[in-house]
Amino acid sequence: MKEFEVLVGMTEDNMTEVLRAGLKNDSTAETFSLRHTNRQGLPFPTRYVEIVPLSAHGQNFNTSIWHVSFSGITDAAYVEQVRRRYNEHRENIALRQVLKHLRQRRFLTPVNQILSQSGFRLEHPLVTSLHESFVLHGDWSRTEQLIRDCSDAGLLRNYRQACQARTRWTRIRGLDADGDVPCRRGGHAMCMDEQNGIIYLFGGWDGQRDLDDFWAYDVAADTWKLLSLATSREKNGPSPRACHKMVFDSKTGSIYLLGRLGGADVVEGPGGRMGVPLSDLTDGPLLRNGTIEWRSYLSREGRLAEQMADAAARMSQHPAGSAAYASTNQCSEFFRYHTRGLDAGKWDLLAFDTAASGGPPVISDHQMAIDSEAQVIYVFGGHVNETEWDAMKFSGMYSYDIRTSRWKLYNTSDAYASHPSIPPRFGHSMVLDTNNQTLFIFGGQREERYLADMYTFHIPTRTVTELFSNFAAVGGPDPCFTQRAVIDCETREIYVFGGLSRAKPASSPILEADSPYWIYRYTHPEVPGKWSKLVPDKDPDSPWPQPRYAHQVVYDAKSKTVYMHGGNGGLDADDFSDDGDGRPLSGGDGADHDPQGGHSAPAPEEPRRRRSSRVRPTVAADADADMKRLDDFWRLEIVRPSEEEITRRALFEVRKQQFREMCEDGPPIKALTFLQTKVSAVVNHDDPQEAQAFRSLLSAHLLSAFPRPAPGDTASSSRPTSVAGPSTARADSPPPRKRSRSSSPARTSDDGSIIRWERDPCESEGTAPSPERFRQRTEMFERLMAFINEDAKEPDRDLLDILSNDDRVI
Repeated sequence: MKEFEVLVGMTEDNMTEVLRAGLKNDSTAETFSLRHTNRQGLPFPTRYVEIVPLSAHGQNFNTSIWHVSFSGITDAAYVEQVRRRYNEHRENIALRQVLKHLRQRRFLTPVNQILSQSGFRLEHPLVTSLHESFVLHGDWSRTEQLIRDCSDAGLLRNYRQACQARTRWTRIRGLDADGDVPCRRGGHAMCMDEQNGIIYLFGGWDGQRDLDDFWAYDVAADTWKLLSLATSREKNGPSPRACHKMVFDSKTGSIYLLGRLGGADVVEGPGGRMGVPLSDLTDGPLLRNGTIEWRSYLSREGRLAEQMADAAARMSQHPAGSAAYASTNQCSEFFRYHTRGLDAGKWDLLAFDTAASGGPPVISDHQMAIDSEAQVIYVFGGHVNETEWDAMKFSGMYSYDIRTSRWKLYNTSDAYASHPSIPPRFGHSMVLDTNNQTLFIFGGQREERYLADMYTFHIPTRTVTELFSNFAAVGGPDPCFTQRAVIDCETREIYVFGGLSRAKPASSPILEADSPYWIYRYTHPEVPGKWSKLVPDKDPDSPWPQPRYAHQVVYDAKSKTVYMHGGNGGLDADDFSDDGDGRPLSGGDGADHDPQGGHSAPAPEEPRRRRSSRVRPTVAADADADMKRLDDFWRLEIVRPSEEEITRRALFEVRKQQFREMCEDGPPIKALTFLQTKVSAVVNHDDPQEAQAFRSLLSAHLLSAFPRPAPGDTASSSRPTSVAGPSTARADSPPPRKRSRSSSPARTSDDGSIIRWERDPCESEGTAPSPERFRQRTEMFERLMAFINEDAKEPDRDLLDILSNDDRVI
């Protein structure tokens, strides 16, 4: 069997697909995660399981299924509790669907009776009041006030988050007291003290050597400070390194540092085999034979001789000689730096070798995350530097308890385990949602493949869930490597930046130039979310950083700001200006640094140049030539429409309906005055689509209103004019939801139709709208509901649409 699907359910007649996947054509056991929660994150029980073969590995093969096992919770008491909660949820959903259907058909009396007897609410009280004021009474001033109240209550927040996000980049040019900034580098580490607004930067590779300088950037003062020129000269300080990671503990003010590129890797030199750290020879990832390899471009004999001579000199200077130097580089040191208290400015060597105490071995390009409240650090993946690169070995999932100084290894990568496994990798991304105690792991490289899968690891239950086997197939980025990611736990969004990507396994790595940034939005960590691109700001003159990889980013959740530094552009010298801000070269060297590391005067911001969508990293003859490292520092704000802007759009919809009714009922001059004053006041005339929708109101309603039929005359409404007029879809608005059948209900007729939309007994005679007007307002109310949070309004889907999926009904 190659492809298959799995269906589950409580009865054989009502089965739901929870998995569609494929098996490899080998004898290795494979484990798959079955979806066990609905879109709201509520678990559902299962009694029957059906495996449906879809295809075989060969045309002459007969499909067969052997050795199938399932794991889960079978405790009767727990399952019964889940079943009861799930049935209550289904009852709630069914009743809310019925109530929506009845209210749309103007059966208001039974709706009120059901609500009074059931004890639950259909929607937020403000939304109920909005329906009464808008649909039943046509109280326009009250309706507009209720929309503003909904905005103040946060009921429009989800719509704002779903709008197209744009990037607003600002080049940071702050210096230190001596006029210096961190030099060009890639593979460095950064972390942030959000409480005090301090960003820390350490190490990296500048194209010639590993670095051990330590910097701090003050966000408020816009200044750098050199904390240490060389931490290796300080007591317990870390040695020069690259491809390491740092995390900041907001509770204690400590920085934790782990990993490096190096270890026991050695190279063969003219004089024999020498213990030279690989980090002294590497230039980061090189494009070689269509794959990225962390190797030096060793074919340049002059380059190799220079590096080996330098390494030999450093080994001879080591107090214990070259043997001790090589031995030291085989150990995985673990450091802590104090930023507060009596020990502020001091380093602690927490472990000389974490592997000896149950922790990870010497690793590089791993990922770290910290839960400051729980005082636990999580480490996953990375290349184990104790092995040769021809026989890659990857690290697994570890946690470090800061209070007890103990490491723990989680069994997350065992393909034979009873739970799904996370394939080991390096150059990936990992972020921690502290509110839900869940780690997100995605992307990276394994062997010669770039990955596009995404997993979650629920820490309390140690449960692994595969969200995507290939997120590129569902609108996400291509398989990526050395991308960077940060998370906003409040908005439940993950921001992904740059990195190398491959559209196909055999293709060469590429850099996305126009829009290499992505957002992943989720409602529940264990339920797949949605990917969307971060598009550039509307201002064509705004600065834009050139694409890169091996850079670093940190996130300030308080100010909702991302900071990005350095990395590797990997481009031809004439593709971008030398300062990395995406500007064309304008003559001269354009550099921020001279060859000795000095700084030229900062250049004013210039418009960014529009480029082709993708560029390829250049492989030059020399190892340094193809590695264009950057020293630029950027601040990114994620721009979305403001709460006031969302409110304005909703008011525009309300006043369009008010204008339509004025055209039908009142004198034309009054309607025209209202259009030119009140409606125009809530229109963004700089938006071409919105301005066109505004101009079309005159011809769609005012000019077409002669001769005007009576408001209650439904016979002349066989071709009702759309309330919204022409399409008003916006680039920064979420996709329009599917129009339900209730938005276009069947026209009232005198031929015995079941639904007549006549006035309900609970409506007052003076303000009750006609059947046709009730349908108009109901349609507009549906449009207004697109602005309201999902948990505060009636169900999006219509009852008739649900029934249409049942072949026994339609």
